[in-house]
Amino acid sequence: MQSQAKTTSPLVAGSGYTSWGRYPRVSHEAVFRVDWAQQIFPLLQQAAPGSLLPYGLGRSYGDLCLNADRSLVDCSHLNRFLAADFQEGWVRCEAGVNLADILKVIVPKGWFLPVTPGTKFVTLGGAIANDVHGKNHHRAGTFGCHVRRLALCRSDAEVVICGPSENQGIFNATIGGLGLTGVILWAEIQLKAIQGIGIDLDVLPFASLEKFLALTVESDQDYEYTVAWLDCLTKGKQRGIFFRGNHSAAPFPKIRAHQPPKVPFDFPAWTLNRFTMKALNAGYYWRNQHKKNRTLVAYDPFFYPLDSIRQWNRVYGKQGFLQYQCVVQENSFAAFEQLMELISQSGMGSFLAVLKRFGSRKSPGLLSFPRPGLTLALDFPMHGEATLRLLETLDAVILKGGGAIYPAKDARMSPAMFEASFPAWRKLLPYIDKKLSSSLWRRVTEGLLP
Repeated sequence: MQSQAKTTSPLVAGSGYTSWGRYPRVSHEAVFRVDWAQQIFPLLQQAAPGSLLPYGLGRSYGDLCLNADRSLVDCSHLNRFLAADFQEGWVRCEAGVNLADILKVIVPKGWFLPVTPGTKFVTLGGAIANDVHGKNHHRAGTFGCHVRRLALCRSDAEVVICGPSENQGIFNATIGGLGLTGVILWAEIQLKAIQGIGIDLDVLPFASLEKFLALTVESDQDYEYTVAWLDCLTKGKQRGIFFRGNHSAAPFPKIRAHQPPKVPFDFPAWTLNRFTMKALNAGYYWRNQHKKNRTLVAYDPFFYPLDSIRQWNRVYGKQGFLQYQCVVQENSFAAFEQLMELISQSGMGSFLAVLKRFGSRKSPGLLSFPRPGLTLALDFPMHGEATLRLLETLDAVILKGGGAIYPAKDARMSPAMFEASFPAWRKLLPYIDKKLSSSLWRRVTEGLLP
């Protein structure tokens, strides 16, 4: 690779780069924007050890995409399509291409993403580094299960091409590797064939955890996608709405492109409180509890409902919010019910509470989060020490139940919680690029490294 002079100095002020949760707020020494893959290797060589971190679109919720008092490499402009085969169903893109742009290209060709998270505004590199999962984990596993190969730029080796059968060790470390094994330049992913752009959707209310599990068992055999919304502010039995769907071959009207509305300002901190969230939850449950007939819906609102509002994170105010995603063993009913009781009693329940049962398909990633069990994701407005104390209390329940916390959603878990969640994390150490680090990595390994 040839060095380019503009990689030697920062191009962007470092203070405007945040995570989606906007907590914690940190300052960066510098941000280096790269427009071409050839810029990255000389930048890595010039950097001090542990000083850089690749940054995509900042859709990680906590500090996984932050590098406090050090520097970022903004890779969002590495956003070119490089190759595709729509007979075999694969695409090769630079790591800064976002999933929304991939969908614009592949859906008209009769293909879909094999796995997608709840937002399409994440980069391909970010989806790999976090080994994201979706509503079809019970069928398809994680995103990393469908990566055919990728190119990784490292400070010690320039470009390494790796995949399931080529340089497998570094490939497995990069899947879910938190962006620490090198800068992903491009990746090739296997796609999923579809016959139409619609989703056949069933909406089913449930009034207990047992009913949710029964619906899951009933649905996993015949439905590609399953997920539930949970009302975490009700006392006693948990009520919620179960969604299940499949890609449909039925004709669907052409979707007209439009600009989604935008939250124009930060809401006041008092907006989301116990009373307003109870009202929101009750309204959402009431609106969905009678939708028992199958309906045909567009794929976009089914997979990405929150993408219909730009900058929805501003609803949580200037202090931001913390997302908490955990997984507990499916037989840990007591642990799950204790979690729900603690959240309900705290009065800090979440409106965006998502419940899903993970399947058993194993990811190639060394630090992949999904594992068999029940996963629960919740958003909590940041109210200082009270919020942090609640999440520490939830951690204790997760530890006792043999569960884990998802780093991509985390902003505060302790080293002890990280080690319990990923007991084999030290296997990642030989593959970490010495020039890379992150706020999350330094936090969760504090006191654990020699």
